Amino acid sequence: MFCVSVFNDLNAGLTDFKTIEQAKQAYENKQYSKSAALLHSLDKEVPQKEYDIGNAYYKSKNYDAAIKSYKKAKGVDKAMRLHNIGNAYFQKKDLDSAIKSYEEALKIREDKDTRFNLELAKKMKKKQQQKKKKQQKKDKQKKKDQKNQDKKKNKDQKKDDQKKKNDQQKKDKQKKKGDQKQKDQQNKEKKDQKKKGDQQKKDKKNQEKKDQKKKDGQEKDKKKENDKKEGDKKKSDSQKEKKPQDKKGDKSSGASKAQKKMSKEEKLKQQELKRLLKKMKQKGTPTMMYQMNSAKKSKRNDSANPW
Repeated sequence: MFCVSVFNDLNAGLTDFKTIEQAKQAYENKQYSKSAALLHSLDKEVPQKEYDIGNAYYKSKNYDAAIKSYKKAKGVDKAMRLHNIGNAYFQKKDLDSAIKSYEEALKIREDKDTRFNLELAKKMKKKQQQKKKKQQKKDKQKKKDQKNQDKKKNKDQKKDDQKKKNDQQKKDKQKKKGDQKQKDQQNKEKKDQKKKGDQQKKDKKNQEKKDQKKKDGQEKDKKKENDKKEGDKKKSDSQKEKKPQDKKGDKSSGASKAQKKMSKEEKLKQQELKRLLKKMKQKGTPTMMYQMNSAKKSKRNDSANPW
């Protein structure tokens, strides 16, 4: 309700009445913010002005400004102001403050509308509490479900992590086994290569020894052959030197020594010579011959003929 009549007792000028009229018209046209602004422009600070401003703010749904104006409108009926303040809190869903304002208004004066609003606010509060309780229960269940879900998720995550860990350990073990196998293979190859190299060295050394032995044998045989040839040569030269010479001064001891070393062929020749001489004697042929290889040499003059 717009309380324009309260200005009739004021010593208001023509301009103020004009502004009040415009504010009233704006209020009736539901231009509540304009109405509040026009009322604020009045210089007079009276409770009725603040109350009407509070009504304008309430209609424009600016409930905080309305409450502030209602509280400043001291002098206007307190029960009515408390009723309006309760309504503003009710619209803000601040039911506790609304109930408090309604109860204070009813202490001043019993009012059917105020009582109705109070019961409505209490029902709304109960409903709000039930809704809140239900929401809390729902939130609690949601929190519990979330906790169970997180627990399950953590369990599954733990399980997955353990599986990954086991898989990784298995993989690492296989890799380690493979690396060890490869390492063993490499060591075996190195060992075989070393063994092969050692065997090749050994074979080469044995071959070298064999070749050297063969070479030494060949050289020994060659030396033996050379020694034999040299011996035969020396023997031949010795035999040539020890043959009887048709010279003076040869000693019988030398001829005897040469005769001892007479070869088989020379012996045969001597025997043949003896046989011929014997045969010639049997025929009665006078003959004188000089026996070259005879062990006993006859002494003669250098000028003597052989026969």
